[in-house]
Amino acid sequence: MLALLCLACTGWAQPALVAERVAPAAWYVQGMSALGSPQNRNFISNAGFVATDDGVVAIDALGSPQLARAFMQEIRRVTGKAVTHVIVTHYHADHIYGLQEFQRAGARIVAHRGGLEYLHSELAASRLAASRTELAPWIDAQTHLVPADEWIDGPRELVVGKLRFVLMPVGPAHTPEDLAVFVPSQKLLFAGDLVFRGRVPFVGQARSGEWIEALTRLLALDAQAVVPGHGPVSRDARADMELTRDYLAYLRETMGRAARDMEPFDEAYARTDWSRFAHLPLFGAANRMNAYNTYLLMEREDR
Repeated sequence: MLALLCLACTGWAQPALVAERVAPAAWYVQGMSALGSPQNRNFISNAGFVATDDGVVAIDALGSPQLARAFMQEIRRVTGKAVTHVIVTHYHADHIYGLQEFQRAGARIVAHRGGLEYLHSELAASRLAASRTELAPWIDAQTHLVPADEWIDGPRELVVGKLRFVLMPVGPAHTPEDLAVFVPSQKLLFAGDLVFRGRVPFVGQARSGEWIEALTRLLALDAQAVVPGHGPVSRDARADMELTRDYLAYLRETMGRAARDMEPFDEAYARTDWSRFAHLPLFGAANRMNAYNTYLLMEREDR
């Protein structure tokens, strides 16, 4: 508590967590286009929720326990109902560090089985340990990783309060466990981090070729609204998904050519024309690493 009071004394303006309606029975909260920090409580990703006759289904749990508690309060304020299920789009920290609060409240957590590998990995443990320092006090010794109550292996339909949720495994792409959630009656797609709107995607160790194929599958749904993993809701799904797809394709084209020609990465990066994407938020923070990881990926694919 003392740490929280000290934060308040610094004058840091915490980003507001306010739900925006995206369909008749659905809302989302939008994280900041920034890297996670104590100032923003790691509120850098989106999360959504859908109200049904039998309770609320949430999609993702945000990036800290405190954010998850605020999210649940906002859900209760908007709908007057409790969360019965949380569907996890993927096990990246900014989407799952709040899961323990939903678990404590009795919600059932559903995720793709591919997340088990990350959950029990050295990378997950080391990232949590680093976050306890870098994102303190929002991530602390009491923050822990939470497995799903139900691991799914393939496509699944979840029905809650007569509302149908179509759970679509679309990985390995951004992650091995990517799970998109389509709500047909709302014509609404929760795309997770397959779609980054208004900012450069985080590519990491993604399999970008499969990611492009996954976006093509999602485009076929013809959703009227798409909640991306990052950025504002999309009412022009095709344009926004195509921007992500075009960025990935450009990385593969330019870095793939350099890898095939055995051109050193630094030289290839310096001569590449990034002007189409350089204006996007987080370009400076993410693009070079995205390009380097794609360069290494294309080297492996060409062997």
